[in-house]
Amino acid sequence: MVIKVLVELSNKNIDKTFDYLVPQKFEQQIQIGIRVVVPFGRQTLEGFVLGISNEKEFDYELKEMIDIVDQDIILNPELLELGKYIQEKTLSTLISAYQTMLPKALKAKKGVVVPKKMEHYLRLKEKIEIENYKGKQQEILKIILEKQKILKKEANDISASSVKTLLKKGILIEQEEEVYRLKHDSEIVKKYPLTPLQQKAVDTILEKKDTNTTFLIHGVTGSGKTEVYMELIETLLQEGKESIVLVPEISLTEQIVSRFQKRFTDSIAILHSRLSDGEKYDEYRRIARGEVKIVIGARSAIFAPLKNIGMIIIDEEHTDSYKQDSCNPKYHALDIAKWRAKYHSCPVVLGSATPTLESYARAKKHVYQLIELKERVNHKELPKIEIVDMNQEGKRRIGSFSKSLISEIKTTLERKEQVILLLNRRGYSSFVSCKNCGYTEKCPNCDISLTYHKTSNMLRCHYCGYATNLKTECPSCGEEAMTTLGIGTQKIEEELSKLFPSAKTIRMDYDTTSRKGSHERIIQSFQKGEYDILLGTQMIAKGLDFPNVTLVGVIQADTSLNIPDFRSSETTFQLLCQVAGRSGRGEKSGKVIIQTFNPDHYAIRYAKTHDYEGFFQQEMMIRHKLGYSPYYYLTVVRILSSDYNEAKNTSSKVGEYLKKNLKEVILLGPSVASVFRINNIYRFQIVLKYKNEEIIRPILKELIEHYQSNSKIKIDIDFDCLHI
Repeated sequence: MVIKVLVELSNKNIDKTFDYLVPQKFEQQIQIGIRVVVPFGRQTLEGFVLGISNEKEFDYELKEMIDIVDQDIILNPELLELGKYIQEKTLSTLISAYQTMLPKALKAKKGVVVPKKMEHYLRLKEKIEIENYKGKQQEILKIILEKQKILKKEANDISASSVKTLLKKGILIEQEEEVYRLKHDSEIVKKYPLTPLQQKAVDTILEKKDTNTTFLIHGVTGSGKTEVYMELIETLLQEGKESIVLVPEISLTEQIVSRFQKRFTDSIAILHSRLSDGEKYDEYRRIARGEVKIVIGARSAIFAPLKNIGMIIIDEEHTDSYKQDSCNPKYHALDIAKWRAKYHSCPVVLGSATPTLESYARAKKHVYQLIELKERVNHKELPKIEIVDMNQEGKRRIGSFSKSLISEIKTTLERKEQVILLLNRRGYSSFVSCKNCGYTEKCPNCDISLTYHKTSNMLRCHYCGYATNLKTECPSCGEEAMTTLGIGTQKIEEELSKLFPSAKTIRMDYDTTSRKGSHERIIQSFQKGEYDILLGTQMIAKGLDFPNVTLVGVIQADTSLNIPDFRSSETTFQLLCQVAGRSGRGEKSGKVIIQTFNPDHYAIRYAKTHDYEGFFQQEMMIRHKLGYSPYYYLTVVRILSSDYNEAKNTSSKVGEYLKKNLKEVILLGPSVASVFRINNIYRFQIVLKYKNEEIIRPILKELIEHYQSNSKIKIDIDFDCLHI
């Protein structure tokens, strides 16, 4: 027997399978999709079996494989095909496509071992009469009769000596069993009756439940999209179908999982980046074994190895986090969802109060089927939004707060209601500068200012992680004139403690949620009313549901508006509408105050009136004039090197090559990337705008192959890029 193995090394030069002989003792265990250990040059590597044959003749002597890693198939036929699609779509290596689908414990990588969690259980050896036993022995046996088994350590807590006696007499037997690390709530609650609009949405989608149709649910914040999702999933469950639900933020996972578990109990698996390697391993195997029917998670959950998918739901579909753009392969979860939906002949359901321009334009052209939910489920009006022009505030403002926002926070707290405050910038201040000479403290590895974090008194780079202590003396002029400028969430938290000393404030940003379980603790504490004010970055803007929140304040609406990116207006509009939607979701009316230095900007004006259609028309007109998505596809070709001159010279050569070979494509650049240096790697880029994707793919493939052996240069390609 001969097997074709794709080894763990991600390199375009070896992006193919290699042949190995199978020792006779392994022949019965070999299956396509399992991992094996093989010799590769002087190394010993893991790899995936992608083919099996009984060919006898080769032009060279084959090496024997060494061992088998798995008894179970890791890559089923669907995932094997999906990997090839990702390879072709993103021009990545095939092994990197497969590796990105799997939890760490199941990747092909030598030395990574995540053990199963084993526990010792006690069971009855045979039927007994419990009246024959007394005291602690009877107590232990009663529990076992009721539950069929008990953890040995739990029984020992009752009476270790009784356990020892019962085992010695042969009344109990001890067995080691695997247990899953993640605990799932099994509380069941009554489901809500659907509104007529919700029921119409459900019926419309179910009419095409066996077709590969993409639906866009455009529903205002609070319109009950989650209830629609659950009703759809319940119908599919009755038909034996499985579902995937993607959410954009880990902060959303806790709330939505809680709602789903109360409806569907333990038939749910969870997949996201904050789980431990062991928890991911357990959840993935629960899915692969067919023990669950619903998978909820962030972007990577789209690869869940379900075998009978009936629907894929992408909630808050407008969110950037569905695109993997930090490493290869640079895939979008929506592309994967569409591929899998076609494979299973099932619908994709997208939901958002502020869909991407691309999705809404497709719905307008009937590429997607549009479903509108224009009312909140409780028939309450959307919150009133007040725009505060910070240019006019002058002496009325106190720190970062306008007079109007201070007054509304005070009134809301007096009513024993809660407040959410958004500032989409973490840390204490944006940067540290010298008042004397203007010197700004920058990261030595990246072309970016360091952010000051007061709690640790450190300056940090949010790109590479570099950190250093804050200095009062300027490294340039020697004067003690270093000062913090700009604001971050830590500084706002400090200002709040002075303005409202009796109010309890909790902060939710990357710094406060870096520890496992921190998202859940913050959300639960705020939901229980243990805090009056929730302050955070964009992670608090989407999907969260707090009935007692009646005021939302946006500290600096211009933060995302000032980013030099063609999507900055869309990002700002979406963020403002989404965070505004956190207000007044219960029985009480809500209010929103947006502080801005650009009150006349159309993104802010349309957000004030919750006018998505108006914003869409205005932004589409601008995108059309400037030649951006959705009128053109956008791909960024980045030229990366630790050598500045090498990067610059190569970018010029690449630019000339692309101009020569891509006649129907608009080229911008080469130019420096928006962040020119990250982790001591210089970054130049060329932006391609085009109508026909097939034109550029073979040319870019040639470009990658040309530079694949050049150790000084890396060519990085981001298809359908979100930002340039």
